[in-house]
Amino acid sequence: MDGTLLKNQKVTEEELIAGGYKKYSGEDIDIFYNQSVCQHAGFCVRGSADVYEVGRRPWIIADNETAQRNVEIINTCPSGALKFIRKDD
Repeated sequence: MDGTLLKNQKVTEEELIAGGYKKYSGEDIDIFYNQSVCQHAGFCVRGSADVYEVGRRPWIIADNETAQRNVEIINTCPSGALKFIRKDD
């Protein structure tokens, strides 16, 4: 799934926040997560336990991987619960 799209449109921070996504800021990428959309498939945690650790607060730390690696992981999310906006584009 393309983590830059929401309803087949390029995502904006405002739309994601209004849609129930929570923002996790990084230096080069912001990751957005919507718990009500999540199917708990676990691709994110298996993709990088350094970024996604369920027992930690905050549970997502974007800067623990490169922006490119975060994009790769987010794009494996089958539900669309994870989205991203790159700051270096």
